[in-house]
Amino acid sequence: MQMGEARPAELLGGDTSCAHKMTLNIIYEDKDLVAFNKPAGMLFDWILVKRPDLIVVHRLDRDTSGVILFAKNEKTAEYIKNLFQTHQIQKTYNALVVGFVKQKEGIIDLPIGRSKKTPLKRVAIGEQRGKIRDAITEYTVLKRFEKFTLVEVRPKTGRTHQIRSHFSAIGHPVVCDKLYSGHKFICPFGLTRQFLHAKSIEFVLPNEKHIKLEVTLPKDLQDVLTKLSLR
Repeated sequence: MQMGEARPAELLGGDTSCAHKMTLNIIYEDKDLVAFNKPAGMLFDWILVKRPDLIVVHRLDRDTSGVILFAKNEKTAEYIKNLFQTHQIQKTYNALVVGFVKQKEGIIDLPIGRSKKTPLKRVAIGEQRGKIRDAITEYTVLKRFEKFTLVEVRPKTGRTHQIRSHFSAIGHPVVCDKLYSGHKFICPFGLTRQFLHAKSIEFVLPNEKHIKLEVTLPKDLQDVLTKLSLR
């Protein structure tokens, strides 16, 4: 862990008991890195409570589930971080968004900056402050429901809250997203967190082997889709 970074106890609000009780769902591991299926409701580095030897190389929001990578040594950490910085890692997400997305495929190309009104929020449209960063998100519609659209999302840049901010900007916020939905906030069938899941990550390992790591939708999200399909 680098100087100045928060310790695991701080990231969990000073209480690591719940993290210690959780089982680490490892989906891939070798001598250089390890990938986990992160559950919703935990900060991206809750894993460090049980595996303090690992090095953070990227992040997922607390309420976003799915594939997350950690490095086992500094050399691999720098390698993975460079892949992210040079856009050589393909991340794919599933998101359920509010409304009927008309285009089968699309690209959202809107710079993102911090909100002047809400410090935790990143905005693509509206009053921005600080450094404004380019952000590009590609998406494909997978299925349309009466009031929602299921999309596959491929962010080409890795800005904080990029997917959530971009879909909010085009009028289709992620379902059950408290921060970005505004008056379109809705949580169907008792869903308690944003419908956003890091489905897969694809890249070239340090040994030059190509790898694609995938995880299925967790039960809470799959239940929502099942119930929508039955309506």
